[in-house]
Amino acid sequence: MKQLFLKSTLLLCTLILLISCKEEKTEKAYTDMEIMAESKKVNDFFQRSFDTKLDLSPEFQTRLGIKKDYGKLDDNSPEASERDLKINKEELVWLTDSVNVAALSKDALLSYKLYKQNVENSIDDYKYRLHNYPVNQMFGAQSGMPAFLINMHRIDSVADAEAYISRLNGFNKYFAQVVENLKEREAIGIAPPKFVYDKVVQDSENILVGQPFDTSNKQSTLLEDFMNKVNKLEIDDEAKSTLKKQANQALLTSVKPAYVGLISFIKEQKGRANTDDGAWKFPDGEAFYNNALKRTTTTDLTADEIHKIGLAEVARIHGEMDAIRQQVGFEGSLQDFFQFMRTDKQFYYSADQKGKDAYLKQAVHLIDSMKTRLDEIFITKPKADIVVKAVEPFREKSAGKAFYNRPAADGSRPGIYYANLYDMESMPNYQMEALAYHEGIPGHHMQLAIQQELEEVPMFRKFGGYTAYSEGWGLYSEFIPKEMGFYADPYSDFGRLAMELWRACRLVVDTGIHSKNWTREQGIKYYTENTPNAEMDAVKMVERHIVMPGQATAYKIGMMKILELRQKAKNALGENFDIREFHEVVLSHGAIPLNVLEDFVDEYISSKK
Repeated sequence: MKQLFLKSTLLLCTLILLISCKEEKTEKAYTDMEIMAESKKVNDFFQRSFDTKLDLSPEFQTRLGIKKDYGKLDDNSPEASERDLKINKEELVWLTDSVNVAALSKDALLSYKLYKQNVENSIDDYKYRLHNYPVNQMFGAQSGMPAFLINMHRIDSVADAEAYISRLNGFNKYFAQVVENLKEREAIGIAPPKFVYDKVVQDSENILVGQPFDTSNKQSTLLEDFMNKVNKLEIDDEAKSTLKKQANQALLTSVKPAYVGLISFIKEQKGRANTDDGAWKFPDGEAFYNNALKRTTTTDLTADEIHKIGLAEVARIHGEMDAIRQQVGFEGSLQDFFQFMRTDKQFYYSADQKGKDAYLKQAVHLIDSMKTRLDEIFITKPKADIVVKAVEPFREKSAGKAFYNRPAADGSRPGIYYANLYDMESMPNYQMEALAYHEGIPGHHMQLAIQQELEEVPMFRKFGGYTAYSEGWGLYSEFIPKEMGFYADPYSDFGRLAMELWRACRLVVDTGIHSKNWTREQGIKYYTENTPNAEMDAVKMVERHIVMPGQATAYKIGMMKILELRQKAKNALGENFDIREFHEVVLSHGAIPLNVLEDFVDEYISSKK
């Protein structure tokens, strides 16, 4: 009996020892040196990966102000897609097998989780790589390549000018790849609806107007840009003449055939196109759209849930707009007020150059005024400056009403707020404040410039993005000035609400088109009946929904999440809540998914308590 007791005791002690060892193993405390070493290892991997992908994209190099492969263009062939998939799979293996996650610092762990998720998503989404339209009225080589050269390719030397010419000579191959990509998609039943084709053709034909493509006195868009830059070089006239001849040759032997080939294919494919608008027409269209919503919003909201949120927000905003209608003493229904705001001449600049110049001048004034108030709501401010420009004539007819280009990382190029002045009746002065705050300050310029100026953050986080985060911040930035005393004019406040209403309608129409089989015409009707915007706005917006499934849902979903988290912090902290600190929490980590943002806000609340 005593022997049995001793054996039992020995067995119990052994079990306790084993359990203690197991717990000790899982709860190992790593030294600062071990954490530093493991974190450095993973951060070195992120840098190697970024450098590898940067080497594969001459265009991204230029966007960052790097002149490494300055005369080259990106490879957009199917082989390049397969190469990228192979890289992603190899990186996932390394991330899974070679990193001791438990030994990472807090910042390194965040980077690890974000990067690993990005790689996993890219691998999962490879099956949808053809579920898009490479050329359309919003983007594509036909407008994107000229815009890239004009806005991104600096000419500071003769070598830079020769690199520009080299890129012009690359158009033929680049556009041939575009045509092959279009054919590959058509083979599986993916082609744009009919309305897209004429817009792509028009953008393309605009580039082929002027010298050396015809005998007119005006230089073509690309030649004019090239010579404007070359003429600023301190070189003799003979050298400038030589460069011009080389550019003319490239335009005639590469750029023109590239566009002619694209135009020919687009016109041919138009004859086979139909008017089906939604992603439901794609192979596995429903699954693709649900995935697109998940990626765009970084939430698990379904199409039906997003649709209902949109309907509820439209009703709420209509109520606030009706209060303004009563405040200004307008007699009639809200729809009558919409028509008044849509048509009364007091709300619009003239369509001549004088009116356009006045619009740009006022946009600059709005941004400069906001700059003087930033200390009230922000701790960190961007170093990079911002300028306001009109969208270039060659793409203004098809481009959106406003957008933003981030500054060069090396500080050589400021951020650019683009205003589209093609149709001045789509640019009412009562929406100017909200537009400037969204695209400029405190919107995209604050968020994106600060993001790429972050120190000790991997490069992929400086230049990566999550649409719901960035566009949610942009829409939230339209609201912040209201609390600061801006929008003093009730019509301007109506404009702010009109912009928010526009984003709420997007939730309804995007899901309507891609999940509920709405037609283009149904979408346009919903906008014109529920917003004060011009019909041209509605047409452009619906056509944007059609070629970019899910993207437009990010704005309102992101804004609502930021406001929800702000209210959560206010409720928890009471008088200890500081709006400057909250904004620092939102902006100081770069672009992140909404659920990760919530984690940081929760940490902020705990730290303040």
